[in-house]
Amino acid sequence: MPFKFLTTLCLMLLSSVVIAQDDDLLKSSTIPLHLYTKSNAVIRYDNVAIEVKAYNKFLYKRKRIVTVFNEEGIRYQGTVESYDEHIKIKSLEARVFDKNGKEIKKFKERDFEDVSAVSGGTLYSDNRVKYLDYTPISYPYTVLYEVEVEYNSTAFFPSWRPIEGFYASTQNSEYNVTNNSGVELKTKAVNFEDFDIETLGDLHYKAKNLMAIKPEAYSPAFATFAPVLRVALTEFEMEGVRGINNNWEDFGKWMYDKLLTGTESLPEEIKIEIKDLTKDATTAVEKAKIVYNYMQEKTRYISVQVGIGGWKPMLAEDVERLGYADCKGLSNYTKALLKEVGVEAHYAVIYGGKNLTSVDKDFSATEGNHVVLCVPNEDQDIWLECTSQTNPFGFIASFTDDRDALLITPEGGKIVHTTTYGEEDNLQRTKANVTLSATGEINGDVTIKTYGYQYALHEGVQNQPLRDQELYFKEYWSHINNLSVKNIEFINDKENIVFTEKVDVSSSNFATKSGKRLLFQPNAFNRVEGIPTRYENRTLDFQIERGYKDVDEFVIKIDAGLKVEAMPKPFEISNKFGVYKFSIEKRSDHELVYKRTQILNKGYYPKEDYNDFRAFMSAIVKHDKTKVVLTSN
Repeated sequence: MPFKFLTTLCLMLLSSVVIAQDDDLLKSSTIPLHLYTKSNAVIRYDNVAIEVKAYNKFLYKRKRIVTVFNEEGIRYQGTVESYDEHIKIKSLEARVFDKNGKEIKKFKERDFEDVSAVSGGTLYSDNRVKYLDYTPISYPYTVLYEVEVEYNSTAFFPSWRPIEGFYASTQNSEYNVTNNSGVELKTKAVNFEDFDIETLGDLHYKAKNLMAIKPEAYSPAFATFAPVLRVALTEFEMEGVRGINNNWEDFGKWMYDKLLTGTESLPEEIKIEIKDLTKDATTAVEKAKIVYNYMQEKTRYISVQVGIGGWKPMLAEDVERLGYADCKGLSNYTKALLKEVGVEAHYAVIYGGKNLTSVDKDFSATEGNHVVLCVPNEDQDIWLECTSQTNPFGFIASFTDDRDALLITPEGGKIVHTTTYGEEDNLQRTKANVTLSATGEINGDVTIKTYGYQYALHEGVQNQPLRDQELYFKEYWSHINNLSVKNIEFINDKENIVFTEKVDVSSSNFATKSGKRLLFQPNAFNRVEGIPTRYENRTLDFQIERGYKDVDEFVIKIDAGLKVEAMPKPFEISNKFGVYKFSIEKRSDHELVYKRTQILNKGYYPKEDYNDFRAFMSAIVKHDKTKVVLTSN
């Protein structure tokens, strides 16, 4: 038999096998049971092939088959591609199949929606996305997606995440990089050891049958325990600007030299004005406060995705002229003002958000979604959030606190940690004077003072309409029936960073009648309500990202026609998770004082400790509902 014929036959047989495998993956009935369980979607097949052609070019090819079981699983279709003048989509196609593998619809590139990649609040951006806008007729359905993209900007290199999120399992996933550029590629594999991942070559990995992960109460961020492969070029290009990235020092030096240098020039009249405003200040901190307040009063935040990849800030003189900028422009503008008055400050790249996400200190790459400013200080570095018109000076709790950031200095990049707010810093003090009538009605004046992270949680309500303020307190004290709220007052002490809320409240039936007795719960104004979920077999470790401390004191005056029949004894519990204690003191026949302290400690704990933590929180919930028994005289 001729060799040519044998070769052709082999290729035909191989092609038939591949087609048969694809057909099998298009039927939802062929999903293994262990992958179906706890899944909103199953990634049946995901093959990413990347060819690095030069320091400034790579070709990205992907074939992906995903079965979606419900509305929550649609996010895992993966049928979306970004592009701009440096990222070209060469081919794009999707096909949708029913549960039996029968094709429902085919989408060519022209059928994909084409929209701006950023929100309507962005002034300008040429970043766009194409996405599949498909409304399923029924579930489950399967999507086959194929795309080829040419990147002429290599600062953002695709990573590999074989498990893509909660409630998504993976049947087959493969990631293969061919490096023909002559430039070294750095890699970092994280959390591979706990999953079935096979290394087929230096930059070739494969994963099979990875079961979905279900989120659990207090579980850490998904990225902290899921497998991920990070890849970066040691020499790269960001939209025409060449850079070196052996380490963070290199990367930061590139940012300083190529992105920041030449952007800080200010008009002469502004230099004169800011120097005049700070002429009486005697310390760098005093000058920085004046400059920060000046910036807040003159500017506002608006997203401006211009410059190389949206990474280069607007010129400081343009920010001055226009009165607006994004986080990069406002931070750079503030840095320029500080420089004029002799105060050192550093531009810093960071991950902003409620969750504590850090820049990876061990792997330099294009990271971060936000920019802040750091003013070095002997006692503690001062961090400035330049996008806020209301933030107190140096206050960053809740959005950029307690995480690693990349500091950009003339010498290069440095990883530094932002301000951490401990339990004592995140303090809430609640005081109340309460009167209790013989019918069970209460009237009280309540004062809440918050600090640190708890300040960030409460501050801002003063800017809402009165109706929303009333609803805010009714939701905060949702356990009080028929709550009436009036005489609301807020004091925002930005100098000392204390937020005070004063409010008068009443309820017609706070206490419960039981025959001749009246039962009431003295902790009316600061309760822990929810008991953490019970798990027969906890699978994930758990984390308390931010600790806090609450101190409460309520003075309760009882109607003269009532007397105390029974009061609970003081209670205290203390362990590695925190402290809880309360007491009720009888000052007179008609006056009680309720005191309570609760501390929740920040920490990362093994899953084996979860039941003990749950017991601790359950004890708090139980004792926060403790009752006093009153009878008529």
